[in-house]
Amino acid sequence: MRKDAARAAALSTAVALILAGCSTEGEKADETKPDTPKATSPIDWNLPDADRYHRTATYPVYLNKPAEDPVDKETVAEISTVTPDGNTVIYTDAAAKRIGFVDIKDPAKPVGQGTLSLEELGHKDDQPTSVAAVGEFVLVVVDTTGGDFANPKGRVDIVRIADRTRVHSIDLGGQPDSIAISPDGSFAAIAMENQRNEEFTPPGKEEGDLPQPPTGFVQLIDLKGAPNTWKPRKVDFDVEAARQAGLDTPEDLEPEYVSINSRGQVAVTLQENNGFAIIDGRTGQVQKIFSAGSESVEGIDTKEDGNLDQTGSISDTPREPDAIGWIGDDHVATANEGDWKGGTRGWTIFDANSGEPVWDAGNSFEQLAVRTGLHIEGRAEAKGPEPEGLAITELGGKPTALIASERSNFVAVYDVSDPKNPVFRQILPTTPGPEGVLPIPSRNLLAISSEADDAEARVRASVNVYGYGEQFAADGKPAFPSVVSGDVDGKPIGWGALGALSADPENENRLYTATDIAYGPARILGIDVSQKPALIDTQLAIIEDGKPVTLDTEGVSARPDGGFVLAVEGEEGPGNQLVYVAADGKIEKRVPLPQGIAAGLGGQGLEGVAVDGDSVWVAVQRETKSDPKGVVRIGRYNPDGDKWEWFGYPLDETKAEGDWIGLSEIAVHDGQLLVLERDKLNGPDARVKAIYRVAIPEGVGLTSAGQAPQVLQKTLARNLLPDLQAPNGFVQEKVEGFAIAGNQNLYVVTDNDGLDDANGETQFLDLGPAAEALKG
Repeated sequence: MRKDAARAAALSTAVALILAGCSTEGEKADETKPDTPKATSPIDWNLPDADRYHRTATYPVYLNKPAEDPVDKETVAEISTVTPDGNTVIYTDAAAKRIGFVDIKDPAKPVGQGTLSLEELGHKDDQPTSVAAVGEFVLVVVDTTGGDFANPKGRVDIVRIADRTRVHSIDLGGQPDSIAISPDGSFAAIAMENQRNEEFTPPGKEEGDLPQPPTGFVQLIDLKGAPNTWKPRKVDFDVEAARQAGLDTPEDLEPEYVSINSRGQVAVTLQENNGFAIIDGRTGQVQKIFSAGSESVEGIDTKEDGNLDQTGSISDTPREPDAIGWIGDDHVATANEGDWKGGTRGWTIFDANSGEPVWDAGNSFEQLAVRTGLHIEGRAEAKGPEPEGLAITELGGKPTALIASERSNFVAVYDVSDPKNPVFRQILPTTPGPEGVLPIPSRNLLAISSEADDAEARVRASVNVYGYGEQFAADGKPAFPSVVSGDVDGKPIGWGALGALSADPENENRLYTATDIAYGPARILGIDVSQKPALIDTQLAIIEDGKPVTLDTEGVSARPDGGFVLAVEGEEGPGNQLVYVAADGKIEKRVPLPQGIAAGLGGQGLEGVAVDGDSVWVAVQRETKSDPKGVVRIGRYNPDGDKWEWFGYPLDETKAEGDWIGLSEIAVHDGQLLVLERDKLNGPDARVKAIYRVAIPEGVGLTSAGQAPQVLQKTLARNLLPDLQAPNGFVQEKVEGFAIAGNQNLYVVTDNDGLDDANGETQFLDLGPAAEALKG
């Protein structure tokens, strides 16, 4: 549903490479036949239940807001901690300037326990940057700078959790960022960033550059005795030592993130300066300062042009690490988000004694996003998936790294038993902007807090809860990912925004799908549903006049002769077309809608298509301007004579503010029409996601747009809402495709919108035998 005319102009730049493995001219029939498997998956996604995380709940934090706050007020969960009993997650909400409390005693049913406003503790403009629970208290790190970057200020408030009262406050002497508690609980370390003003231009520099004094430092706080006796110990960095280490602008260091090992050593990232340091937390001595170095990465998408082109590269790029975590006492891992000069789209493990990298993710982190449909093309020119959050825990006795992708909305899980050879284990989907990664080892839980909140799109910041081990598995609940792509010549087939689904007439265990205009140029993808997860293993470029084309493909139906019919949506009504495509991908003809119908459509036109013998059925998403509200059109096209006829379909209603109901898909099954109807709501608000059954009309439909069509009767075939809720995630808005394969199973897919106004998770549901699944 994204319309971007500029994308069409960029097609010629990288099309042939994007479609590596797809013939665009049909030179060899065996290579262009779309049901010939070409791609294989290099990853075994099927971990035993006992060895994997299982999502237990997704809790949108707007549900925890004060009663007086409007529902659409921005509220986030950025960084989180947990009480010693493992039962209460406490998170920072910088957007609303408060901290929040969520009861997770039952990890399947989180319960909001309200919030504590920083206005009650200080000033309405104070912002929490981090939290850490210690005993009966939570240490709340507060930035009180208020935009005066040259005079940074901050404090840490010690709040008794039971009654949420402040028992002590410590002036930190600058602007703080993250906090960590030593494993033995004896002291805390706080990164004092004293961050730069991105809109200020230092003399002789560019806007946002360093230096912008004052420089940053680290505060250590001994946690012995009563809180009112706790005092900070300031740790400054030696400018000359930082210069000798090769750090960028050593006179203005900006500590970002801290982690403490069992020896009491504090690892701290200096993100903007592309470095990290090791501090003896007991003595306050800076032991070592290292440059994080640079990395060259190939096989990534570096152009924001609508094409999922993995032929780009970055050369000698500073890592600029954000989060850091200890692997044992001798290695540290960093999430290399980058800032204004760098970011290498992955993560690195360093020897903490020498500062040398022993392993780097290269392009593998971004490739995880591509394989699982989570690639965010709109960030291709920036920092791609932006690995930002990181945590190290232990699972099944093995040290494990958890790396969060801020932009592609996932956490990747790695076995780091051998720091020189991490092994990927699992990918966990989240709501947008995961940053706080909080393992809770005492309960085998993981809480992931997300900092992005889009109330207008109803995609809300959440606390995502996962449980590790067989006890958290639920029979019949699909795991993520449910569909992945295989690799061609070492590159995964790019995909996302799957709004179409069709059976393969020649193979009972295969389906066809298509990306819409979120990812160009147009392709038809083949899915092998006999594998788990389902595997996208072929791609067929759509060709016209010898060149790939951009189409907003919303529906696809495979023809018995080996070709396809596509339902193509236009930016305006006249752009809606049926497009006939041969088996080799060449466009045979385009069939526009009748002028009167097209003139009555806006940006939501053709969505579904189904070949029925010599006829083709189409579903129009929204009402035309001449039709009654709540009635949309189903059309039947007869190529013999180029004739259209139209029938009416009655829509459901939610009465929710800003909502509308529309059609997404249509199919012919057992002599009837099946129609997919959905609202525009998601998350807890979702109400209408259903497949309805409609008898094929015996008479002839209207041929004019000026008359109200006969309204067909519908009966419920399947309410899809429970199916979408079953994985315990954020319910997807755009359930847009379904098909009954030759094996007679019903399959449903959601359109992840290319991560635009969506969290990006694709649900590909195998709902079992259609005869049972469509009973109403």
